[in-house]
Amino acid sequence: MTQTHKIDFTERMKMAAEAKQAMIAKLRPKPAQIDPNHAERAKLRAAELEAVRQARAEAKAKKEQARLDAIADQQQAELDAQAAALEAKRGATKERKALSAAEAKARRDARYAARKAR
Repeated sequence: MTQTHKIDFTERMKMAAEAKQAMIAKLRPKPAQIDPNHAERAKLRAAELEAVRQARAEAKAKKEQARLDAIADQQQAELDAQAAALEAKRGATKERKALSAAEAKARRDARYAARKAR
C-alpha cells in the first residue's frame, strides 16, 4: 500500500492562512494606472460641456425673446383695438353732429319757408 501524504495540524493551518491571504489579495484594490490621454479627454469633455451649456443658453434666450415678442404683440393688438374703438366713437360723434347740423338747417329752412309763405 502506498502511504498517503500525511499533513499535520500546523501545515493545515499554514495552508489555510495562505489561502485566506490569497483570497484577500484578490479583493485588494489594484494600483491605479494613470491614463496617458486623461488630460486630452478632460479638455474634450470640457469643450462638449461648454457647447451644451451654450446651446441651452441660446435656447433659453430664444424662448424668452419669443415670450417677450408675444407680450409685445398682445399689447400692440390691445392698443390697436383701443385706437379702433376710439376712432369708431369719434366717427359716430362726427356723424351724429353732422346729422344734428343737417336737422337744424332743415328746421331753419322750414321756418324760413313758413315765414315766406305768410
